[in-house]
Amino acid sequence: MRYLKTLISALLLSSIFLLTACDNNDSKKITTVDDPEIVAIAFFDALYNEKNIEKAASVCNPKLARLILHYRSPQAVARHLFNMSYDKVTITPDSSGVKVREQFKGSARITVYFDGYYQENRVKDIKRLAIVQRDGKWFIDKILKDPF
Repeated sequence: MRYLKTLISALLLSSIFLLTACDNNDSKKITTVDDPEIVAIAFFDALYNEKNIEKAASVCNPKLARLILHYRSPQAVARHLFNMSYDKVTITPDSSGVKVREQFKGSARITVYFDGYYQENRVKDIKRLAIVQRDGKWFIDKILKDPF
C-alpha cells in the first residue's frame, strides 16, 4: 500500500513537472493586437506588472523591440526608456471628455495613465505612444515626448 502511494505521488509530480515545463509561446506574446488602446495597455502591463520584456517587445516595431530587448530586464527598460518605476501599477487609456485616441488612417496616438506604487510611495504618471497599423495589427512605433 505504501508503495502504491509513493508511485502515485511520483506520477503526479512528474505530470505536473511536464505540464509546467512545456513552452507556451502565447505567454511570450500579446495576441490581441486589433485595437491600439489594448496594445498600449498590454505593452505596459507586460512590462510593469508581468515583468516580461519579450512579451512587451512583441507589439513593438523592430527598432523599438531591439532597444527594449537590449536592456535585458523590465526594470532597466522602465528606468531608461520611461523614467518611471513601479512595483505594481494600474494602467488605463485616456478616457476624459476629449478623444480617447487621435486615430488616422493606419496610425494612432494613445495617452496612457499610470497609478501605482513604488517602494510604498504612490506614483502617478502619463505617457503617450505613437502606434501604427500593419496588416490589420497595431504595433508601437514610438514613445512620444511628455506633453506636459
